[in-house]
Amino acid sequence: MRAPIPEPKPGDLVEICRPFYRHWAIYVGDGYVIHLAPPSEIAGAGAASIMSALADKAIVKKELLYDVAGRDRYRVNNKHDDKYPPLPPNKIIQLAEERVGQEVLYKLTSENCEHFVNELRYGIARSDQVRDTVMAVGIAGVGLAALGLIGVMFCRSKRQKQ
Repeated sequence: MRAPIPEPKPGDLVEICRPFYRHWAIYVGDGYVIHLAPPSEIAGAGAASIMSALADKAIVKKELLYDVAGRDRYRVNNKHDDKYPPLPPNKIIQLAEERVGQEVLYKLTSENCEHFVNELRYGIARSDQVRDTVMAVGIAGVGLAALGLIGVMFCRSKRQKQ
């Protein structure tokens, strides 16, 4: 039997583990979260919510955490508390509540759900998912370039021996 997931505290960041990415929300109490979602997305969309990455607009929604998470696992993840002092919970909730219903610009690389919740909690919009992906792509690119260079050098060496 699985241990019950402890209820987040108001102002906590909630990381929802979707297939292929993480969705982020801010817990505001009484079972509710505030998060960014494309206008067409329904709560609990799970893997289907990956299509939200293609949207250019999002709506700030207040929904039950249970509905937003659907069948996906979630956890409290205030991962930057050691780097940035979080705003007081009542201030985080006030800022989040003021934005409910607003349609905002959505950019996967600079204005996504993780940027949104980190800005609410810490006053700093950042997304580790984007940073990690950019780094991985960069490292893979450098690796492919190095392999290509080695291949060119190997071919030249082989031709010179012939």
